[in-house]
Amino acid sequence: MKSRKFFTLLALMVGFMTLASCKGQAKNNETASSETTGKETAAPVHINKADFLKKVYNFEVSPNEWKYLGNKPAIIDFYADWCGPCKMIAPSLEQLAKEYAGRIDIYKVDVDKETELAQAFGIQGIPALLYIPMEGKPQMLQGAMPKDLLKEKIESILLKK
Repeated sequence: MKSRKFFTLLALMVGFMTLASCKGQAKNNETASSETTGKETAAPVHINKADFLKKVYNFEVSPNEWKYLGNKPAIIDFYADWCGPCKMIAPSLEQLAKEYAGRIDIYKVDVDKETELAQAFGIQGIPALLYIPMEGKPQMLQGAMPKDLLKEKIESILLKK
């Protein structure tokens, strides 16, 4: 019984330490130029605020009403280069971008460079993934997830299977 409590406490501590390692204020870095093109890609696409306002949601024009501007479901990965859990899910997101190419878009937003976007969505811990279906409200999920769970969320939230 004591060892069960010990392992439960240990698991909770590791979880909190992981979450704490990715919390905090984003560093002030210069804004990066967008790496997007108009083409479909089989990889996550890094976007800045200007791209986000054009391709995803213009919260400056419609701050009180969600209006998705994309033409297929999307995932927005709010991340930072220094975040361990963010680095852990990056390969899975790259694989899923290839697997679902043409069916969903996967965008990446660096919270250190795009602080205004992170603040607009209340990002306090990363990784944070915003799942945007074509119809209905987006869903924000926080924390690193294994690839099979990411795939399950794509199927259930974005593709409604």
